Amino acid sequence: MTTTEVMDLQRTIGHLRQCVGSLRNVYGDASAVRRLANDVDRLDIDAHDLDESPPRPTTIAGGERVQVPDTPYDRSLWQGADDEGLGGNPHENA
Repeated sequence: MTTTEVMDLQRTIGHLRQCVGSLRNVYGDASAVRRLANDVDRLDIDAHDLDESPPRPTTIAGGERVQVPDTPYDRSLWQGADDEGLGGNPHENA
């Protein structure tokens, strides 16, 4: 992570810690509040671990970058294909 990212993360974790403290004032030592406090502690530990370890260099399969053109694809390439998650074309089977 960059220095800015680490600072943003630590600032956010500090804000979460304050929010959990406010919740503790309202709900007392409820199990949900204890779990939230534990989660914030774990986030803080992980953030410190990331800050202390160097980032891994990004690698691309085969070591080569692939240029993806901005031009539209030929629509015939997609003829008969479904839009996954959206269902098939209702006019196609009619």
